[in-house]
Amino acid sequence: RNTQQADTEHLSRWKKWRRASSKSLKKALSEVKGLSSYLVLWRHDIHSIEGKFGTGIQSYFSFLRFLVLLNFIIFILMFSFVTLPTIISKYGTSNSTIVYISPKDIEDICTIYEPSGNKGLVYFYTYLQDLLSGTGFLEVTSLFYGYYSIDAVWISIMRYNLPLAYLLATFAYLALSFLWIIKRSVEGFKHNLVYDADPFQSYCNKVFAGWDFCITDPNAARLKHRSLQYELQTDLQEEKLKQKIAERRMEEKLRIYSLRIFINIIVIAILSGCFYSIYRVTVFSQENSNVSIRNYTRTDLMKAVQYLPSMVITLANFIGPLIFAFLIRFEDYTPAFEIKLTLLRCVFVRLANIGVLLFSLWSQISNCGSDKCKPCGYNYKLYPCWESDVGQEMYKLMIFDFIVILAVALFADFPRKLLVTHCSCKLVQWFGHKEFEISDNVLEIIYGQTICWIGTFFSPLLPAIATIKYFLIFYVKKIVLIHTCKPAARPIRASSSNFFFLVVLLIGLLLAFIPLAVSIARIPSSKACGPFRNFNTSWEVIPDIILQFPAGLQQVLFGMASEAFAVPFFVILCIIMFYVIALARAHKRVVEQLREQLV
Repeated sequence: RNTQQADTEHLSRWKKWRRASSKSLKKALSEVKGLSSYLVLWRHDIHSIEGKFGTGIQSYFSFLRFLVLLNFIIFILMFSFVTLPTIISKYGTSNSTIVYISPKDIEDICTIYEPSGNKGLVYFYTYLQDLLSGTGFLEVTSLFYGYYSIDAVWISIMRYNLPLAYLLATFAYLALSFLWIIKRSVEGFKHNLVYDADPFQSYCNKVFAGWDFCITDPNAARLKHRSLQYELQTDLQEEKLKQKIAERRMEEKLRIYSLRIFINIIVIAILSGCFYSIYRVTVFSQENSNVSIRNYTRTDLMKAVQYLPSMVITLANFIGPLIFAFLIRFEDYTPAFEIKLTLLRCVFVRLANIGVLLFSLWSQISNCGSDKCKPCGYNYKLYPCWESDVGQEMYKLMIFDFIVILAVALFADFPRKLLVTHCSCKLVQWFGHKEFEISDNVLEIIYGQTICWIGTFFSPLLPAIATIKYFLIFYVKKIVLIHTCKPAARPIRASSSNFFFLVVLLIGLLLAFIPLAVSIARIPSSKACGPFRNFNTSWEVIPDIILQFPAGLQQVLFGMASEAFAVPFFVILCIIMFYVIALARAHKRVVEQLREQLV
């Protein structure tokens, strides 16, 4: 009995110590979290924007911050596993040596690659042109695929397989982007489900539980007050529009639906014109600029030809959203749906434009008429290192996109502000101050991010350029917003905006998978440059590595890639999916019953 009492006393002490330790750990973690919140990038700026312009515009700047962090991590990944080992090996540091494997069964004509690097005395404008196009001195740097023409690196006693590292780093940054977007999307979806499902519950949350009583700073209190005010305005505006839609007569509905059908026909015609123009311009540009470069007879006109695809795409991306934003005013949608539909139309234009550009390039690369591709499997005369050419096109699109954003801010937004402020002309006053168009601005950065995802395989340091670009865009957009824009006449809800932005970004990522998969698995890799010049395609490095494994492991891996494994795996996934759907429906019924009881 005495032993039992001692054990009980000992256990109670152990439990007390464990409980005290748990409390101390939670308190320490809470303090660390509180301190780390001060280290969050642009924390004060974004809170200030939220207070002055509402949560809808704040969601855009939060989204921009997310892309800065994502691109920075992608850059660290590519630099650490691809660029750094190559630089170390080429400069012979850390007792490293380069391994070159002689090409087998490849004709000598396929291995000729003479980058158009600048030689001798060069004018300043030539350097400027190279900076804009990625040619000249930039073509032979670590910015592009052609620089990484190494098969392996010996660092001390370790053999570093660069082709395998290059391919796995590509898969890693795509997987990282996908998982991070999915994680944030799920959080946004939960927020939508909880706060936006019941308007009455949303009002109660804002009115009775919306204030943060920990706020002591007057400026922070004023910002929080404005934020709540904008949210309530958004709720009231949406309820008013729902009531207006419910009161429509049959004649009004027929008029609106007929108008929407007509406007959608115009939208389809605009999209078709953009795609055809880009295809024709790309084919013309590649045929003329490459011929002139190879023959070294480049005139100023021929130099301009290589910029045609980027210029036409940038023009289409600039004019298209303006037309769509004008047309959607006549379709009479709610503000939230108006942003979503405009964003989807513009995303389709911009991402499809990239797709048409890549399709045009691939059609030229794989153009095997009159035995052009017979020795090498691709059009080696026009594209001796086609991966670098694709990387240059993505680089040009990234640079031109940034230039357009700066030009619009300097030569459109600020002059408009000055005219409206100092000119009393009726026409100028009719235009009025600019509203910050969330859909257009989100579209710009999603388009740029899609270019970055596609281009990173062909230009490993492109994420570094994207990080700097988005970092500068934050301050450009902040200055434009504060000094030239007025608060939106129809406020936008942030919770639905955040979730929808991530969904559109996910669409951009999934579309980026397609050209990358085709480039890696279908198009023959260049035999004159790059880490995959000894493989028929970039993907072949994976089976080549697997064949070096033990026989048992080979059978397991090849078995997992066969139909015998894929079909049962797919069936099991379907069963799990149906189970999760049934579980979600059951939970939904329980939630509805609980809500009825609360009412």
